[in-house]
Amino acid sequence: MAFIDAHRDRFGVEPICAVLAEHGVGIAPSTYYAARCRPPSARAQRDAWLCGEIARVHRDNYDAYGAAKVWDHLNRVEGITVARCTVERLMRQLSLEGTRRGATVRTTTSDPDACRPADLVNRDFTVPAPNRLWLADLTYVRTRSGWVYVSFMIDAYSRRVLGWQASWSLRTELALDALEMAISGRRRDGHSIEEVTHHSDRGSQGGFNRSSQHLDVEVSGEQAGGVVGDAEGAAGDEVAGSAADPSGC
Repeated sequence: MAFIDAHRDRFGVEPICAVLAEHGVGIAPSTYYAARCRPPSARAQRDAWLCGEIARVHRDNYDAYGAAKVWDHLNRVEGITVARCTVERLMRQLSLEGTRRGATVRTTTSDPDACRPADLVNRDFTVPAPNRLWLADLTYVRTRSGWVYVSFMIDAYSRRVLGWQASWSLRTELALDALEMAISGRRRDGHSIEEVTHHSDRGSQGGFNRSSQHLDVEVSGEQAGGVVGDAEGAAGDEVAGSAADPSGC
């Protein structure tokens, strides 16, 4: 019906119905005209009325109510019996939503003008052995005392968490401490890291980008050469984040 309405002024109803019939969409012109003359259904009329009531309740409460509170207000205060799923459906239709509690947290703030190393991984996270590819990422956890930021390092082959660190602030040392823990732990166990490629997203931790992706600089007073890597572009951010997510391992 919507397709015919959009093109009827140019082609006419009958020619459009004929072409649709040739493509397996059978609708007669009389069916179209009957549908256009038919009055709205009882559900459509009630939805239209409910949309006005929902918009009013949402507006009167400073646009802060979500579907649950709007539904409770309509049933308990207004005496309007309506299902919660109906309120949710109509609020989506009206693009209405409640105020979300809590501040938004961003662990990655990329600088498009910053100089970044090349992407050595190129979205290929398959490795033949441990200590060939390390994935680094930052995440955050809400606690009663506030946000806690966590940095961790995962071996792409074994899925083992090699290093981690937690902090109240999103500081450069947070990521460096996790990297230092991974390096010292591997060396303590007698493993070589000469063939490791380190992969991370384009984060705001400048020291992390400088030191972890170019490990020819000193880390904990030791030389750690041969570890280079970075995710170039927005796609790299997404790949690095999803690959390092423990829930997807």
